[in-house]
Amino acid sequence: MSNLFVLQFDDVNTAMQVVDTMKRLQQQQLIKLDDAALVTKQPNGKLQVKQLHDLVGAGALGGAFWGMLIGLLVFAPLLGAAIGAGAGAMAGKLSDYGIDDNFIKKIGTSLQPGNASLFLMTSHGVADKVLPELKKYNFQLIETSLSSQDEAKIREALGTK
Repeated sequence: MSNLFVLQFDDVNTAMQVVDTMKRLQQQQLIKLDDAALVTKQPNGKLQVKQLHDLVGAGALGGAFWGMLIGLLVFAPLLGAAIGAGAGAMAGKLSDYGIDDNFIKKIGTSLQPGNASLFLMTSHGVADKVLPELKKYNFQLIETSLSSQDEAKIREALGTK
């Protein structure tokens, strides 16, 4: 099951440092990032949303792999890879199952210019390894999909309100 966390930062640089930390933790298999987005508010008030996971690219890569594998079985690996990549890209394009875009925009409107919000949809996190890494950064935990009790435990562990 995935959990959603929304973190708010006073500046974009700190948010990007947390993104790098989350990627490193994922490489160490301490957490799985199912989806992520970074929202910033420009000085003119316009929101900039940057999806941190390219579902189309991931779908095309996976589709190409499976298409090539199936193609090898029927002696047409390049054709299989091409068909698989196309099918994977289409599946990725159609499967915007991650964080709801309207929710991202709604939270983003409350940002002040120069601030950033980081939306993380995670699963399989090792809390006692991940939370100390996040505690190093200055941010507010805005929203979670956790129960009230679990959210309170996370806030306590992070030292946030």
